[in-house]
Amino acid sequence: MNPLLSVTGLRKSYGLVEVLKGIDFEVAAGEKIALIGPSGSGKSTCLRCLNFLEKPSAGEIHLDGERIGVSLGRQMSDRQLAPQRAEMGMVFQLFNLWPHLSVTENVAIAARKVRGLSAREAQELALEMLAKVHMTHRADASPLELSGGQQQRVAIARALAQKPKLMLFDEPTSALDPELVHEVLKVMEELAAEGRTMLIVTHEIAFARDIADRVMFLDGGTIVEQGPARDLILSPREARTQAFLKQIRH
Repeated sequence: MNPLLSVTGLRKSYGLVEVLKGIDFEVAAGEKIALIGPSGSGKSTCLRCLNFLEKPSAGEIHLDGERIGVSLGRQMSDRQLAPQRAEMGMVFQLFNLWPHLSVTENVAIAARKVRGLSAREAQELALEMLAKVHMTHRADASPLELSGGQQQRVAIARALAQKPKLMLFDEPTSALDPELVHEVLKVMEELAAEGRTMLIVTHEIAFARDIADRVMFLDGGTIVEQGPARDLILSPREARTQAFLKQIRH
């Protein structure tokens, strides 16, 4: 079976600093992969390169057999990229909700602008997605009235409203107070149980161990080690992975 996502020779440089040094990996449909590693290892940059929020310096990315970001040998414009980006729902560290719109309107706007739904269809879809993240009881609230965990759950609903083939999570709990982390991880766990394809940059090692099918450990812009989640986290092979996980556990 062909992979849903295929990444080959992915490189990203900022001036003379090479952040990604030729990364190769594949993601099967329904697979959950966690990217772990120290700050500055290239995890978030890798995620942002997949949908060309960061333009790769080299390499190829294919989603469901379609080359991302390049057509007829030329890089696509943002307008050309929009349909491809819609296939990858992205959840950021910060929630980026529109403060002047209600919770429902924040979710519906994605369905209207990305999927071209009517206002009524977008409203119905928004309420459906809010139910998935347990936020229908705040559907009419302003984002400013919500906790950080609630805002992040709305952001997840907004990404789901695009009906993406792949969900990308870029450290979705890093901006939350510790007591709010669990509610977001619970929603992500439920999405994983639905069989969604998910690529998750996270420092929540126990979550990665229990939810991911596979873990990739990045350091210095390369994939140092990857394997089944529990195997890699409980019994890493590489000395660098061992040192990182030992430090995390302490």
